[in-house]
Amino acid sequence: MFGLGFGEVIIILFIALLFIGPKKLPELAKSLGKSLKEFQKATRDFTEQMNAESNQDETKSIAQKPTDSDENSKNV
Repeated sequence: MFGLGFGEVIIILFIALLFIGPKKLPELAKSLGKSLKEFQKATRDFTEQMNAESNQDETKSIAQKPTDSDENSKNV
C-alpha cells in the first residue's frame, strides 16, 4: 500500500488514533473510503471514455483508408 510496510502503517494508524481520537477515527475512515471509491469510479469512467474515443478514431481512420481493390478500379 503506497510503498509502506505493515509496521509503518501500524505506526501511522496509532498516531492518527492519538490525534483524532477513537470516536472520530471510524467516521474519518468511512469518509476516506467513500472518497477513494468515488475517485476510483471517476478514474475508471474517464479511462473507459478515453478508450471508447480512441476506438472510434481508429474505426474512422480504417474506414477512410482506400483498399487495394479501390485503387485498382481507379487505374482501369
